[in-house]
This record gives sequence, C-alpha cells and structure tokens, in this order.
Amino acid sequence: MATEDDVREIALGLPETTEAPWYGAPAYKVKGKGFLRLRTEAEGGLVVFVSDLAEKEALLASDSGKFFTTPHYDGYPTVLVNLEAMEVDELRELIIESWREKAPRRVLAAYDTEHGSEAPPA
Repeated sequence: MATEDDVREIALGLPETTEAPWYGAPAYKVKGKGFLRLRTEAEGGLVVFVSDLAEKEALLASDSGKFFTTPHYDGYPTVLVNLEAMEVDELRELIIESWREKAPRRVLAAYDTEHGSEAPPA
C-alpha cells in the first residue's frame, strides 16, 4: 500500500521539483508547473496527469479500485489514484509519467540522459 510519504519521496526525488500548496492541498510542481496533487476533497485521491484522454480511459477501465475520476475532471487528461490500492512501484511509474507531462524539454533531456531513457517523440 502506498502512502502520502511515498508520494512525497518519489516526487521530490525528481529533478527541478518543489512542494507547494495547490488549491489548498499538498502538491508538487516541476519548474512551477503542477504535476501532482493530493486531494483533500471528500473522494480523496491523488491527481496525476496522463498523456491524453485515451490513456485516462484505459487506466479507468483497467482497475476501478485504483483509478477513478469525478465530473470535475471530465475532458481533462487527469486521473485520480486511490493510494491505498497502489503498490509503491506502480505509484512511482505514475508519478514519473505525470512529471514528464509537465517538465520542460531541457529537464526531460537531462533526466533521460541520466537514466538511460529516451524522450518521447514531440
């Protein structure tokens, strides 16, 4: 089971990431762009960004115990994550992908060079 402490450790381990409140909730930004937010609303959950609406729908269809949404996020490439249902390795992948969606190209290139990854096509 993943925790808010896991979210914090993973997020702050990514380059150029800072922790700052966003809509009154704990959140993380890369170079000033929000990429992750813990929800304090009734449904709770962690807000992560995905590449597009198709990826969002695929995640939602894959496991309703882990991924959900609310009408507020309709039409946006974001998914809500139930931390209690997530393993830390799975959470790490989601957080990194959300970070990649918002990180500037320069930051992505440096990260990819260091980690042996290839940047996704532009």
